Amino acid sequence: MKRSWLECLGLICLLLTLLTLAITLTINARWLYQFDVEHLRLLDETFLSKKELLDNFDQLMSYLNLPWVEKLHMSDFPVSTSGAQHFYEVKRLFLLNYGLLAVTILPSFFYLRHLIRQKRLWTLVQPFQIAVAVPVVVAFLMAVNFDQFFVLFHGVLFNNDAWIFNPVTDPIITVLPETFFFHCFILFFVLVEIFYFLPIYFGKRALKKER
Repeated sequence: MKRSWLECLGLICLLLTLLTLAITLTINARWLYQFDVEHLRLLDETFLSKKELLDNFDQLMSYLNLPWVEKLHMSDFPVSTSGAQHFYEVKRLFLLNYGLLAVTILPSFFYLRHLIRQKRLWTLVQPFQIAVAVPVVVAFLMAVNFDQFFVLFHGVLFNNDAWIFNPVTDPIITVLPETFFFHCFILFFVLVEIFYFLPIYFGKRALKKER
């Protein structure tokens, strides 16, 4: 059965909603950073207490998350011009993600409601079986060589090398190690796999009920 252009648009919105939701939950996973403070012994890299370090992390995240916070200020970490530029570019990506989530969530809801009313939830199975395979492939490539993946990731999203921090001028990088970002990617891939698996599960269950 061919989808109408409106249903194709709804499917795209649903894919984007679930993707941006996974990103949103990942970038706001403060608990993961708290875990890594202990797990990676980040306090050994700074003179700060755990509370002070988390306060600085919260200041950074407030800048990245909130459009009305226009200047990055961390109580105990200076920021160079290039460091500020990179964080500004990250902030724009955060806000773009939130914008996509906000724009697609309602169309996704109406699309799902349409499929449920038409008893066609099963039509989600095939596209999401394809979609669920993509993160697996990307995660595999990441696991093979995370260093190269990390560089490529920044090369795709940024058109400069401001993301390469000098710990002398931007000491925040000493408490934001690459391993922390590796853990963030793992969390993201787990979440997006769960979210993309759900339409497959409910689609197959709906199909069984109709038989």
